[in-house]
Amino acid sequence: MPVCPLDFRYGRPEMKAVFDEENRLQRMLDVEAALAQAQAKVGNIKQDHADIIKKTASTRFVKLERVREIDQKINHEVTAVIRVLSEQCGESGKFVHVGATSNDILDSGAALQLRDAIKIIDEDLARLKRTLAKRAKEHRDTIMVGRTHGQYALPITLGLKLANYALEVHRHQLRLRECSPRVLVGKMSGAVGTGAGFGLKALEIQKLVMEQLGLGVEEGPTQIVARDRYVELVSVLANVACSVEKFATEVRNLQRGEIGEVAEFFDESVQVGSSTMAHKKNPVTAENVCGLARIVRSFVTPAQESALLWHERDLTNSSAERFFIPHAFVLLDDMLAKSDGLFANLVVNKEQMERNLSRAGSVIMAESVLIALVGKGMGRQEAHELIRKCSMDAQRACEDFKSYLVANKSVVALLSEKEIDAALDPRGYLGSAGQTVDNILRIVA
Repeated sequence: MPVCPLDFRYGRPEMKAVFDEENRLQRMLDVEAALAQAQAKVGNIKQDHADIIKKTASTRFVKLERVREIDQKINHEVTAVIRVLSEQCGESGKFVHVGATSNDILDSGAALQLRDAIKIIDEDLARLKRTLAKRAKEHRDTIMVGRTHGQYALPITLGLKLANYALEVHRHQLRLRECSPRVLVGKMSGAVGTGAGFGLKALEIQKLVMEQLGLGVEEGPTQIVARDRYVELVSVLANVACSVEKFATEVRNLQRGEIGEVAEFFDESVQVGSSTMAHKKNPVTAENVCGLARIVRSFVTPAQESALLWHERDLTNSSAERFFIPHAFVLLDDMLAKSDGLFANLVVNKEQMERNLSRAGSVIMAESVLIALVGKGMGRQEAHELIRKCSMDAQRACEDFKSYLVANKSVVALLSEKEIDAALDPRGYLGSAGQTVDNILRIVA
């Protein structure tokens, strides 16, 4: 009976297939096959035996059910795999796993899974980046109120907001690609990392195995690949989750009834927002992404603690890694796919943005007037205090900011009414927003 929500609610088939139990077994067999070929190449075993092992190292012959059956009896997964593979190889079975230890197979096999999973996440990031860049270009000049501390600040553009998101996703791609060579390594160096079981050609065997698998080599092995590598990887995944939650949170905030500037797409023909409040159109995808992001970030702690092993290793990391590695990837892939759909179909209400900009009032242009006064020769600190008082008085009286400006002798001594109007025009105070969007789009292209 399924218990984990990954089994029936979250996750996409392609990523789940990477961490499927049978695929995990196949990756372990791939490592055993590569080991046999390397042993043959250095002359430790005959090539005929290595070829039989390679041909047989497949879940077509090494059945998961049989591995489970033996594992339940002996309580050792890798030995169960070795025994079933050896059974299927006949006389050549005596040369399976010679000189190796369990984590030579487990960690190298895991690296193959991680390679496939990282590729999917990289593709997810590229897709989301393209979507954000496309929407940023579309809304390059869509003006809206910028907010700091949840309060009206200065005018910005929706394009700038979305372009910044695209650039953040771009940085995550770079981080993932940069850490991948450090993460995608395997080992074939025996029980404590000395390679003694492989004899004088241990380092050559390890090099040959990893070349066949397309992996880097753990230069400093113990019984395992060093777990600081996994800590780095999970930290990168958690960082991506932070960004995705930030993006989704912005959608949720801007969809609030009192703001209403953007909205998650809602299929009015069939979609239900509430079991009782029939009018509801909730940002459920954005909220789902935010919830899952918190789970992904929580995996950083067990990843760090799984690096704190005794001596050359203990087994405290194994059970934890079976949870946090596949869950982190499956959930992040799910989040990125949902986020791509969220922004691809994001409903933008330009009219409401205009209304909110008008509702904010001319007082949000206080900085613009300050800069205009400085441009006319007034000292910056003097101008700041003058405009601060005018703006506070206007807000306290709930009156138009301009009326306080034109009534102030110090202001009108330097600025004509036409110049004041120009300073209070939000569209005239977007600075380099459009150029910044263009620059970012070139970077992320």
